Amino acid sequence: MTVMRVAVIGGGFSGTAFALQLARRADGPVAIDIIEPRPQLGGGVAYSSSDPAHRINVPAARMTIFADDEGHFDRWIRREGAVDDDPAATLPDDRIFPRRAVFGRYVRGVLQEALALSPARLAHIAERAQAIHREGAGYRVTLSGGGAIEADLVVLATSHPPPAAPAALAPLAGLAKFIADPWAPEALAAVGPDDRVLIVGTGLTMADIVASLERRGHRGSVVAVSRRGLLSRGHPPAPVEAKGDFATRPAVTALELLRRIRRAVDAAGAAGLSWHGVLDAVRRDAYPIWRALPVAERSRLVRHLRAFWDVHRYRVAPQVEAAIARAAAQGRFQVIKADLGAVVAGDDGIVVDLRPRKGQRPAPTRLVFDAVVVATGPAHGSVIAGNPALASLAVAGLVTADAHGLGLAVDLRSHVLDADGKAQETLLVAGPLARGTFGELMGLPQVALHAEQVAEIVAEWLRRQAPAAQARQRALV
Repeated sequence: MTVMRVAVIGGGFSGTAFALQLARRADGPVAIDIIEPRPQLGGGVAYSSSDPAHRINVPAARMTIFADDEGHFDRWIRREGAVDDDPAATLPDDRIFPRRAVFGRYVRGVLQEALALSPARLAHIAERAQAIHREGAGYRVTLSGGGAIEADLVVLATSHPPPAAPAALAPLAGLAKFIADPWAPEALAAVGPDDRVLIVGTGLTMADIVASLERRGHRGSVVAVSRRGLLSRGHPPAPVEAKGDFATRPAVTALELLRRIRRAVDAAGAAGLSWHGVLDAVRRDAYPIWRALPVAERSRLVRHLRAFWDVHRYRVAPQVEAAIARAAAQGRFQVIKADLGAVVAGDDGIVVDLRPRKGQRPAPTRLVFDAVVVATGPAHGSVIAGNPALASLAVAGLVTADAHGLGLAVDLRSHVLDADGKAQETLLVAGPLARGTFGELMGLPQVALHAEQVAEIVAEWLRRQAPAAQARQRALV
């Protein structure tokens, strides 16, 4: 091959942002093949949603594909009139929370602008990657349609795995009103307007489900259940500045970090400020915080504090928060802190036993529902086994899970570590699959920055390969 070929596995935000940044850095011809089964690039699970109730959960002014230009998306919205048909998107203080599909359109538009100015050629292969095999110095990627492509370098940018239904819900498999994947197209179509609905999980996905049900005219009761009963927090009434410094002399234990955050929140409260600025500072300093923690302390943080971090870090959009508040005010929505017990589908509905957590007030021990929706979040533990392409790499010993069960093991330059711990120069990760090494790598600003960093690493590699590629070209002539 005289033109170097880069295969990107996954064309959601991570893969598309990487491809865009690589195209901007290309010094000469390079073929970028994005393998993504969805008909359009840039959307992924989150930004492909066509449900008008699904909104981005941070203000547009803080969403961008360019890490050094925070307001780029907000300016694009205003220039394109992208929310002119959606008056609910703009708050009285002029903050914009558009529908998620708008951000997907933005990503695709910016990608096309970059490609028009680049010598790189991009192809969207609308199939799934079924297997990836090392062949000589390169790779062969087998596609779901039966074909295959060759690549000199592969970037893994696959999306989050779908939710894993708790084992207690196994008796509901195959039931029309058991919705195991709420992100599937028209997933909630089976829910009737008066159905009694159980949502398993209380995070952002649950909030989106409640908002979607309201938009569909749902009038029945909704119960959300989780072990901790934690709801995603809302945004402050007005923008706040990050407050605090967690990068200078960072904590070296999870407990010390927790105590520092609590002290900073207490100090902010004493000064009449909300906790939001403190958590924003923690997010800003997340990488040095993570790097300072020993592996055992990182695992302890994930095990004990991740759920609390998630509900403060990943906030619910004001419009979605309002939908939950309306349902609660009408007496149709409640949150129960409990574990799932026996679940049985009967003639009168789905009977669910709830077991109160130790030390908690007894929850209702038995409730009856018409529909059950799983909203437990991505099943990160099955990220390799649930993806045939990653599984093929694992069988060959080319990838391994990270120590915390969050994704794949990579080095500090995002090269995948094989079963022997050796970095693979031509096999990289872009996006959340690398967060076991980098920590906070789920929020869009961090993913955008990581895409830029990986693109620069790949661009450097391509420059080093250029003399050999040119020699091959001359030999063919």
